[in-house]
Amino acid sequence: MAYPADFKYTKEHEWIKVDGSAATIGITDHAQNSLGDIVFVELPKLGAEIEQGKAFGTVESVKAVSDLVAPVSGEVLAVNQAVIDAPETVNEDPYGEGWLIRIRLSDPSEVDSLLDVAAYRQVLAEQ
Repeated sequence: MAYPADFKYTKEHEWIKVDGSAATIGITDHAQNSLGDIVFVELPKLGAEIEQGKAFGTVESVKAVSDLVAPVSGEVLAVNQAVIDAPETVNEDPYGEGWLIRIRLSDPSEVDSLLDVAAYRQVLAEQ
């Protein structure tokens, strides 16, 4: 499986791509593959505050419902309506069109606590 080297990852299988004071968040290829066919995505509203380590939404597949865990804290700037309208987009392109939300980072130093691609691959190898 491919994991972009310029992203950061969580042990809960979310990814984040930081761009200055903003960031895009989604779930990893491993997560979408483990879930199977995604049929519903629940995301926060614009302006909502998310907190590192806390659930900010859910992803429902034919197998299970899973919480989305915030890799960092921040204010929701954008919600990907495309994945709400067509949840299978997350399965098809988890790092591109299947992104979930964009946030303004409230504490950029939280990014330092996340996994780089090598550390994330190690987490996968230990599962």
